[in-house]
Formats: sequence, structure tokens, C-alpha cells
Amino acid sequence: MIGCLIIHGFTGTPQEVKDIEAQFKEKNWLVYTPELPGHDGSRNSMKEVKYKEWVYKAQVALEEMMKRCEKVYVIGFSMGGVIAGYLAAKYPVDKLVLISSAVYYLNPKQIAEDVKGWVMEGIRGELDQNEIYHFYRDKIKRTPVAATIEFAKLVRKLRHALEDITVPTLIVQGEKDGLVPIKSAEYIYEHIRSEDKHIYLFENAKHYIWFGEEKDALLERLDYFLSNTEQEDGGTAKRSRKENDENSATETIYF
Repeated sequence: MIGCLIIHGFTGTPQEVKDIEAQFKEKNWLVYTPELPGHDGSRNSMKEVKYKEWVYKAQVALEEMMKRCEKVYVIGFSMGGVIAGYLAAKYPVDKLVLISSAVYYLNPKQIAEDVKGWVMEGIRGELDQNEIYHFYRDKIKRTPVAATIEFAKLVRKLRHALEDITVPTLIVQGEKDGLVPIKSAEYIYEHIRSEDKHIYLFENAKHYIWFGEEKDALLERLDYFLSNTEQEDGGTAKRSRKENDENSATETIYF
């Protein structure tokens, strides 16, 4: 049996990655997204939790899955990507997927563009219909400062593990991500030691890539990487660049 562990992001819940989860449950894989401690959607739950508890919960879930499955893939989103990378460096997982992984965080230029757009929508009386605006506003409201400090600690403590990653790795990033800058994906790509690594940049995508028009392309790319099935890009690639040498198989594609 194939197991797929999905690790959600900071202040998120398993519900936020349900589309990715559903993609692989259809294959009759054992798919599990553990709810990280304090991540039940309430502000109070986040106040007392330490970053080590988030890591431990994901680690226990991986160990249990490895007991039950012949192959195990790990997918990490945002902060979950940092945790996923740490686990892939410690455990013999078969493949690793890092989506919008927060090795670096905050993209001031993109945040300014997003805020400008929200201001204009507010002037036009359209902001109440913007689901993404409400989504991020609610996240900010329920995130205590103490939890944000723990998030920063986690990134600082675990980032070094990237250099020990040797498994096949797919890195996915939206170029218009206001929370995680594109340099985060580039840093990961440059520092992991895997000889089989791929980076895909979605030109118009924000942090939650599957919340936008790129959802189908993202799910197809994940399926292609994890399932090794023959699929076409469907004409969605706007420009591409491939780099190969005798020691590595690397690829960068922009959507």
C-alpha cells in the first residue's frame, strides 16, 4: 500500500488541503492529514502550543504510516513544508512534495499589491464578495503573537535539514505569493542534495495555489510526480527551462 502524509500550514487545518487529500484518496492510497496541536481554528488554542509539538505530531503520524505502508510520500504546505523537509531528512520516505514552503516568509511587494487591490475593491463596494480577503483577515485575527514567534523558531531550527534531503523532491511555488517569496523555493532547490529535484513556478498563483485557476494544473503536476503516470502539460506551460547534467535530473517549469 502507498501512504501519503500531508502536513498543513501555520494557523491552517486539514480542511484547507482537502482538495489535495481527495486527489490521492481516489487512488485508494492511505492518505492522512494530522491536525497539528492548537490548529483547531480558535485563537486560544494557539496561545500555549510550542513548535516542537507541531513537529512531534507530524513525526508520530509518519512513523505510524511507515509501519503500515510499503511506500510513503510526504507533502508539506507552507510551514508544513518545513516540517516535511525535516522529516524527509530523518526518515527513509520515498518522495517529497513542498508547496509554498516557508523557508523564507513575507513578500512585502506582493502584500502591497494585494492591499492596494483590496482598497480599490473597498472603494467600489466589492470587498465583501472577496473570499480570499476574508480568509486572510480571519487568519490574522485568530493568530496570537506567541504562536507567530513559535513559527519563526520552527523555521530557524529546521531549515538546516534541507541539506540532508536526498529523496526525489518536487518544489511548487506561486510567483504572486504574498506570504512566502519565490526566493524560498529557490533556496530549497539550491540546498537540497537530491539528484532528482524539480521546481514548478505558477506565474499567477498566490499562497494557496489550489484556491485559484491553477488548481487543476497543480493537482495534475502532483499526480504526475507521485504516480509516475504519463501525462501531458495540456498546453498550460507559458515558458520552460530544463537543466540536466550527468549527476542530476533537474527541471524548472513556469505556468
